[in-house]
Amino acid sequence: MESTRTLAPKNPQVEPLDQKTLTIYSQIANTIRGLSMDAVQKADSGHPGLPMGNAELGAYLWGQFLNYNPKNPHWMGRDRFILSAGHGSMLLYSVLFLSGYDLSLEDLKNFRQLHSKTPGHPENIETPGVETTTGPLGQGVGNAAGTALGFKVLSQKFSSENHPLFDGKVVCLMGDGCTMEGISSEASSLSGHLKLNNLILIYDSNHVCLDGPTQECLTEDTKLRYKAYGWDVFEIDGHNFQEIHSTLAPLRIKQEKPVLIISHTVIGRGAPNKQGSSQAHGSPLGNEEIKLAKESLGIPQEPFYVPQSVKDFFSDKLKKDVEKEKTWQKNWDAWAKENGDRSFIYKEMLEQKVPETLEKNLKGFEIKSPIAGRKASQEAVNYLADLLPYLIGGSADLSVSDLTMLKQFPIINPPLYQGRNIKFGVREFAMATMATGLYQTGMFVPFVGTFLTFSDYMRNAIRLASLMKAHVIYQFTHDSIFLGEDGPTHQPVEHYAALRAIPNLHVIRPGDANEVKMSWLAALQYKGPTALLLSRQNIPAVPGTDLPYKDGLGRGAYILKKEKGKCDYCLIATGSELSLASDVATELEKRGKNVRLVSMPCWEIYEDQPDSYKKSVLGGDLGKRVSIEAGVEMGWHKYIGMDGIAISVETFGASAPYKELAKAFGFTVDDILERIL
Repeated sequence: MESTRTLAPKNPQVEPLDQKTLTIYSQIANTIRGLSMDAVQKADSGHPGLPMGNAELGAYLWGQFLNYNPKNPHWMGRDRFILSAGHGSMLLYSVLFLSGYDLSLEDLKNFRQLHSKTPGHPENIETPGVETTTGPLGQGVGNAAGTALGFKVLSQKFSSENHPLFDGKVVCLMGDGCTMEGISSEASSLSGHLKLNNLILIYDSNHVCLDGPTQECLTEDTKLRYKAYGWDVFEIDGHNFQEIHSTLAPLRIKQEKPVLIISHTVIGRGAPNKQGSSQAHGSPLGNEEIKLAKESLGIPQEPFYVPQSVKDFFSDKLKKDVEKEKTWQKNWDAWAKENGDRSFIYKEMLEQKVPETLEKNLKGFEIKSPIAGRKASQEAVNYLADLLPYLIGGSADLSVSDLTMLKQFPIINPPLYQGRNIKFGVREFAMATMATGLYQTGMFVPFVGTFLTFSDYMRNAIRLASLMKAHVIYQFTHDSIFLGEDGPTHQPVEHYAALRAIPNLHVIRPGDANEVKMSWLAALQYKGPTALLLSRQNIPAVPGTDLPYKDGLGRGAYILKKEKGKCDYCLIATGSELSLASDVATELEKRGKNVRLVSMPCWEIYEDQPDSYKKSVLGGDLGKRVSIEAGVEMGWHKYIGMDGIAISVETFGASAPYKELAKAFGFTVDDILERIL
């Protein structure tokens, strides 16, 4: 429960809204309520409560506060609005439609229908004007924090006193559910530490969640909690335009810290029998309740009604929005003329091109073996960072172990934001959501690191990044039981299969330094998320891996050693087990067997190859098929068949030196030969 309520003080620098403005904003707010009620009712599914409770906020943000251009949703100089409480999607769809984005009234009528631009929760891949895909509560807070951090970095890197380029605001709306989810705590704590004075978090405090009143499950003092994080905190009546205005408008003039605005609202406001209760939260109001609500709000009964005055307001505003972008572009042109070198870097970061010579450069860059996968990756990414200004990295308190630190660049630590290393602290979930937010600035390809077993903490953020094909690289080290003495709590077993199950995610487990270098090339070329799974222990160079990208790792799977006659055994391996498989193949050949050895670092890339190529690698009669990977066998039988042999780990690991674990779990040449002969 919030502490004694104190309203935001009046600011003498801000003129109050005049009566004409208050009148049109009220009309916009009620239009949002009407559209939201009607869309949810027509779909017979959805959440009318938040849009109705936050209609005044929506009217003020899109009517006055936010800088945007509906005709160019990707204008770099725009403010960002992120709806963390994604179930309130009709609030966002309504204001995007009204303000002139490429969203029609028909799209609103198709709310939650197949292939519509208005899915149940906002998806940036479907709807112009939606900045990020939200729904699982709290993740939008992390996305907003990452975006705000990205703009702090960009502002310090590019802006000049006369030409501010990245001085926009990141505004995020969260609900009671978001504030309860741990991700909001992680992201807000780090935002306070980083002093993100471009981040505004609005808490829709309506004291109702899906199951009933929040007093049954939420009695903390949110105000004091955020003050402890290092935020400035204000409280307002979320239905009072003057209070909204007097709190938000001064933040354009001066903001020293991230700001939390606790906005006290009535969920489902206007519905006489359901407002203020969980009945307005997650289901249609019903035709009779909508009729009564429209009567009380003074809205015509016509479904999806938009008054001409609201249309005229946003038509006039659109002209101003277009002019705002033109003014910003003139400012950028003047800055670029004065800062030729920096404008070149700006364009490199914006375009994020992979140089045509990068493969050649990487192959010419020597990494001596034997070497741990994590160490080889560290050398590769430090080499790449000098070539690619858009790379920015960080770790969840493990940079000395997952080796993500870019040694030649400083750590981001306020007031200095020009570094390229982020210390996320032990906040894996926030790290993953903030990485997505950094990507969403349009200027970064972020990579973030931790141990593979802790990918579980990040999973939902990785899933959303995969849904929206965010170009984020996850560096997961300590990738098997062979990390050794830390034991089964830290040893991943099921994690390869769990990550491979996520659509659009490329999971790459390189087998030596050659494959590590090409893994980075693959991750940079793929315009979606990539998980690199890297060993803690040293692994040798495997003969045959130093191939051109298009013949090797760029195929996902490729033949390292071809059988000399009719194939008796086909060995398929990934990661640190690739060298083991190579040794097994050698022993089999000594025994007169014809063996094919296949490296398969990325199933997803392999599946994207033409059928003819896939058949050339794993098609036809290849004798006994054997997979060798230190994780669960789940998924491997697609490639080895029901009669194939999976050399795998089907239990949790153990605490011991890794060589002892290899013997205990059957990952030695002799053990494998005994199983397959």
